[in-house]
Amino acid sequence: MRIAVLDIGGTSIKSGMFEDGELRDIREQETKAAEGAASVMERAKGILRQYPGAERIGISTAGQVDFEKGLIRYANSNMPGYTGTQVRSIMEEEFKVPVAVENDVNAAGLGEAHFGAGRGADDFICLTYGTGVGGAIILNGQVYRGSTGSAGEMGAMIMHPRERRAKEDMYSGCYEKYASATALVNRVRAVDDSLDNGRKIFDALHREYVKAEVDGWIMEIVSGLVSLIHIFNPSCVVLGGGVMSQSYVVEQVNKLTRENIMESYRHVKILKAALGNQAGMFGAARLAMDIK
Repeated sequence: MRIAVLDIGGTSIKSGMFEDGELRDIREQETKAAEGAASVMERAKGILRQYPGAERIGISTAGQVDFEKGLIRYANSNMPGYTGTQVRSIMEEEFKVPVAVENDVNAAGLGEAHFGAGRGADDFICLTYGTGVGGAIILNGQVYRGSTGSAGEMGAMIMHPRERRAKEDMYSGCYEKYASATALVNRVRAVDDSLDNGRKIFDALHREYVKAEVDGWIMEIVSGLVSLIHIFNPSCVVLGGGVMSQSYVVEQVNKLTRENIMESYRHVKILKAALGNQAGMFGAARLAMDIK
């Protein structure tokens, strides 16, 4: 079965053709999200036309997704008008093939479950650390979506209640404000404004003051993981996002998490995501395969 896949992010749209268990002809184009949802949908159609012969389409996308209806329940202002967009209907009308649409982190979790680090684990949680912190819950090899399809909003865990200002910012005091890659950059820039991205920060890890800030950020990651592991008791935790390519981060997260969880939970495996930025496309392909 030939499945055309898209991963629609705020910055770029990744695409490819999934066939015989492999992802081929992978491309990446700018989303131009600020131009609005209608423009993004037209761009997505144009990309999909570059993959003729697709029998199904799988779409991983930013925003909260109603999986059953294939629409965007909520998206932030980075992509104006995206909330309410009927992505599945738009694409099925255009291409006359079945279409599956899922939230990007759920799709990534599903990709890791069937093709990546989560293979062989029926139940696990997956977190991605980037601009924010996203999460997916995998139960019996399937995404747990909750009552409205929005389960797994792990970045919204309140970790610093004294910093909570919900009327001003719903994510104030929350996990992603302290554990995301964005949080790391903000934290280090406060002590050295020349270190304004992850690559520069880890190149400077030998500097004591930089390492101190990185270690403090790692403990923020660990604090959230400790709570999640005690709540879900998963067989493994899969960690994604570009920052997890840093071996120091993964090693320290693994070590410190084990030191801070109950002994009866220490069977848990903490693994780096295996599929990188292709995980969402693999997951979208899997969902398209499963369309009845």
